[in-house]
Amino acid sequence: MSKLMSQLGLSRRAGKLVTGDENVMKAIRSKQARLVFVAGDASENTKKKFRDKCHSYSVPLVIGFDRMMLGESLGKAEQVVLAVTDHGFANMMQNGLKTMSEVEYID
Repeated sequence: MSKLMSQLGLSRRAGKLVTGDENVMKAIRSKQARLVFVAGDASENTKKKFRDKCHSYSVPLVIGFDRMMLGESLGKAEQVVLAVTDHGFANMMQNGLKTMSEVEYID
């Protein structure tokens, strides 16, 4: 898990990460998002909104962790939604996610 969190921080420092509800939604619509994370403690409405949008645009979605953990990995306050915009970072993270128990949903 800490490896994934450091990969998220690295992607942010590289400028390959988008945070915030509106920005992530724009990245999905413009087909820039390669992998979307939604915090497991996000509202059901938020989870459904991003699950539906990611499904319709064929963007992999991960629901898991909590907002504090996602925020700390980026050196920020709580983060509910974020999107990785680089194909290499997204593949690296997806490979590491396959064995994690903290993740509720991967599509």
